[in-house]
Amino acid sequence: MVLPIYIYGHPVLRKVAEEIDENYEGLNELIQNMKETMYATDGIGIAAPQVGKSIRVIYIDVDVLADKFPELKGKNMVLINPILTVDEYSPIISREEGCLSVPDIHENVARHSRIHLNWLDENWQEHDEEIEGYLARVVQHEYDHLEGKLFIDHISPIRKQLNRRKLNNIASGKMRFDYRTVGYKPTKKS
Repeated sequence: MVLPIYIYGHPVLRKVAEEIDENYEGLNELIQNMKETMYATDGIGIAAPQVGKSIRVIYIDVDVLADKFPELKGKNMVLINPILTVDEYSPIISREEGCLSVPDIHENVARHSRIHLNWLDENWQEHDEEIEGYLARVVQHEYDHLEGKLFIDHISPIRKQLNRRKLNNIASGKMRFDYRTVGYKPTKKS
């Protein structure tokens, strides 16, 4: 089932997501729904907070980028409770990023080109790998969602100011998108 995407301004995107265990009810269905949602919205990665679940689960499928980055051919992964460590000595590369939760905004983001990642897959098998290149960027972007961060947190104050109107319009629900979204509507206090 294609789920709505939670967009900029919704508090779930700013929470640090919680670890889960094998008893998390409905996990397989959630992962399947995240996959369907990501494909339906033309994404290459999606984190559970983007579908309103503040848990540490990510799905990535970067195969669509294999023409430009051959090492991404057939690369898709479910990350449960990932632990990411940036290789501080790796080169920092700036590339354009976008996000399903911050639609219609694309900005250059500087990120380290190599990371170390430990995670559990959907079968609860542990993985421990060094990841580099474009996949490292995608993993860092999605991992940020688990930490309550968005890619716009990494851009310069000037670039953020230049996007302020769009961000305000997204947060206030004044923009419409090609997919279903959930924004934040504060409740009125009596």
